[in-house]
Amino acid sequence: MDRTHSQPSAPDLNALSLPDLAARFLENGLIRQMLILARDEDLGNPMRDVTGELMFGKRDERRVRMVMREPGVVAGLAFVEEIVDVFTSTREAIGVSLRVHDGDAVDKGTVLLEMSGNARAIVRIERTMLNLVSRMSGIATGTKKYVDLVAGTKARICDTRKTTPGHRLIEKYAVRCGGGTTHRIGLFDAVLIKDNHIAGLSDDELGVKLERAAERARDGGNDLWFVQVEVDRLSQLERVLALPSGLIDMVLLDNMDPETLREAVVMRDRSGKSLLLEASGGVNEKTLRPIAETGVDRISIGGLTHQAVSLDIGLDAV
Repeated sequence: MDRTHSQPSAPDLNALSLPDLAARFLENGLIRQMLILARDEDLGNPMRDVTGELMFGKRDERRVRMVMREPGVVAGLAFVEEIVDVFTSTREAIGVSLRVHDGDAVDKGTVLLEMSGNARAIVRIERTMLNLVSRMSGIATGTKKYVDLVAGTKARICDTRKTTPGHRLIEKYAVRCGGGTTHRIGLFDAVLIKDNHIAGLSDDELGVKLERAAERARDGGNDLWFVQVEVDRLSQLERVLALPSGLIDMVLLDNMDPETLREAVVMRDRSGKSLLLEASGGVNEKTLRPIAETGVDRISIGGLTHQAVSLDIGLDAV
């Protein structure tokens, strides 16, 4: 018999607009910590840009433009002001004027922003800012390619935790800029019971273990986004579908071929359960469309972040 359980109360980050998501990610200070580390590894202690000091006077000014040198989807402009704040002092006035927005698809030669002010400060900021925007725009551009490949299906493209340590928030933001979906941020905000959590359990033991774990997750006052379990065979999915409604939100179908995925969708639909099915493993540009056409709700792709190639973006003096 089905039971009533409290639902996860963490906010759905995918319901936020890009500006609101950027603001949310800036709130906890992790992005600022990342930028401080980037500043300290580039400028040393005490902080110095020796070349900039040699080439510019303290009051010299410069105007520059950030320009796309290849087409792509823009990401990272939301964090430029934070970079400026971390890399400059109160005496070094820098003005930033955005010409496009994160998530825009732009052509080669497009001006992304203009920056003007203290010349020493601008050349000090340049490399970290370009590294950040180039990397994020590469992730967004690659994500958009995958999103376009599943057009017309119900499948949503999702990121994973396969991110660069310390860069998770900006990389997940970049996936959203490309039209992808944010999965859990970390181990703290959602439950994903994976193969290493359930290794060695029989299918019957799996059902008992999952029910107890999901009940504890929901009734323990946890501020969770969702409860998900990974399965690698249909007999495990059968056990999950037999659990009371409301315990499990999503099932991750690991490394299943399209025929098996299609059968999993039929099993879910016949059960009358509303849980979402997410395919994972073996996903690339050739396999993506057949996977999406099986009727799964989500497709998670670690390569969105860990295989992304930075775009070529330059900072040109005006």
